[in-house]
Amino acid sequence: MATLLDQLKEMTVVVADTGDIQAIEKFTPRDATTNPSLITAAAQMPQYQGIVDDTLKAARETLGADAPASEVVSLAFDRLAVSFGLKILDIVPGRVSTEVDARLSFDTEATIAKGRDLIAQYEAAGVSRERILIKIAATWEGVMAAKVLEEEGIHTNLTLVFGLHQAVACGENGIQLISPFVGRILDWYKKDTGRDSYEPAEDPGVVSVTQIYNYFKKFGLETEVMGASFRNVGEITELAGVDLLTISPALLDELHSTEGDLPRKLNVEDAKASDVERINMTEETFKAMHAEDRMATEKLQEGIDGFAKALETLEELLANRLAELES
Repeated sequence: MATLLDQLKEMTVVVADTGDIQAIEKFTPRDATTNPSLITAAAQMPQYQGIVDDTLKAARETLGADAPASEVVSLAFDRLAVSFGLKILDIVPGRVSTEVDARLSFDTEATIAKGRDLIAQYEAAGVSRERILIKIAATWEGVMAAKVLEEEGIHTNLTLVFGLHQAVACGENGIQLISPFVGRILDWYKKDTGRDSYEPAEDPGVVSVTQIYNYFKKFGLETEVMGASFRNVGEITELAGVDLLTISPALLDELHSTEGDLPRKLNVEDAKASDVERINMTEETFKAMHAEDRMATEKLQEGIDGFAKALETLEELLANRLAELES
């Protein structure tokens, strides 16, 4: 009998959610996603010290011997996610998602500028922009930045999606792909209700992604839906049939080592028959719906804060390593 992973790949694009290049080589996903936490973790692994060191040395060479260490670290920091992305693109046949600095999440113009800069780095390295998704937090300001980038042919992945309002804003503004966070939604509901667990079909994160998928397919929105941030295999198998799923190495390993029948759970026909009303998504509607959704409000801010903290850790790591290299 085929493994759950093999069957899942027949109906959904499987993406590796990691900065660990060896894990990507093992599971042969089509695409890969990274985020600040994953890049920071990978940068501390001994097997990737060479990527970190090469990025720091190249930044020093660009700025010159007299440049302050702080400027060298800043440039290396800007380049490191692309350095990992380039290594990943040597392995995956499809796309890699590279994230804009989470500290810019409420600044439309700065996000646009950073997205353009990331694409310029990839293109300077000979990689087509078609293989890159610029990852941006799904604030209203982030959606507006992504809209501009999409109009320039720079494709985006809107992340930290917790509410239908975030997803609809992305779908209505021509965003390439969104990442609703299944496991983090579950975490919030378990804490809020005091429940220890949910059956996969009742899992609030699964319900949320199913609602988003049905809305997009019913109204012909072309934005791809990629479930993310899973806590268990049940959440993944319950979303079989969604456009894409980005999965951690540990859960990919479990899917790879488990055999059994995997039925399709989501499909376009059922979505089109679903009873969903269209929302006229304006900034005012977005902000009103966001304010009313306690879970989305808390988890979006928590996610941005967590990514920002990971970036601060990465900056400190790079500063320490540069000092070691130049001592």
